[in-house]
Amino acid sequence: MKLWSILGNSQRLDGGAMFGNAPRAMWEKWIAPDADNRIPLACRALLVEGLNGRNVLFETGIGAFFEPKLRERYGVVEARHVLLDSLTDAGFSDDDIDAVVLSHLHFDHAGGLLAAWEEGQPPRLLFPNATYLVGEECWQRAQNPHPRDRASFIPELQPLLEASGRLERVQGARSPTLGMQVRFTYSNGHTPGLMLSEITPDTGEGGVVFCADLIPGRPWVHLPVTMGYDRYPELLIDEKTSFLEDKLARGVRLFFTHDTGCALARVARDAKGRFSTTDERAALSGEAA
Repeated sequence: MKLWSILGNSQRLDGGAMFGNAPRAMWEKWIAPDADNRIPLACRALLVEGLNGRNVLFETGIGAFFEPKLRERYGVVEARHVLLDSLTDAGFSDDDIDAVVLSHLHFDHAGGLLAAWEEGQPPRLLFPNATYLVGEECWQRAQNPHPRDRASFIPELQPLLEASGRLERVQGARSPTLGMQVRFTYSNGHTPGLMLSEITPDTGEGGVVFCADLIPGRPWVHLPVTMGYDRYPELLIDEKTSFLEDKLARGVRLFFTHDTGCALARVARDAKGRFSTTDERAALSGEAA
């Protein structure tokens, strides 16, 4: 297997929302805000070439499906579909992707499934040869969202996924499409049934886990730091503690979707028990898993 970090469209979001109850005096040292209090965020996907004989894309970022007014409201920087450009740069197209795995269906993780907005044109799915994998609980949340996160979903997306005939609603730790090299675990602190994908190399040692919104980037490795978007922050901290302890013990590396400067890192822990990262990688370009 080979790993590629694939950048999608980037965002600028309110720093206070992204860091929950952490004061600005603390978080601005980690990520500098602009004049509007917004911080830069990546929407990074992980492409695994040769996973169970397939090209598998973990997430798609926010994409470019928003009309211009909403693109500005949600801080999407680029109007073009950056994910498709990044796939081309890596030597792939969306036609080459055999499976797309989504941790959940919030628009900044699933919007890249859709073609870029065109005036007068309805939403259209990309990745015509791919199986779309979504956790069952996440699927149910998107079908019946709570008022608190209703705006985080794309109403047109679920009907398109169902109509494709290529939707796999995942239950449990394994998927028929991906086999034994991907193990799923679940988290509920951010959104119900957030699906965390751990990819195990052929050697069976180490591996990589797609952290999604359990740990959006390096600052959120610090246990007390959560987002204002999280559903249950205290539960998320407990989940994060168990998650990091497990990955540290087994040597599993963390893949970050929203960190602009780091795609991959190992977990570290100091003498006081505080988690951090080491062996940080800004990008991956076909490295062996």
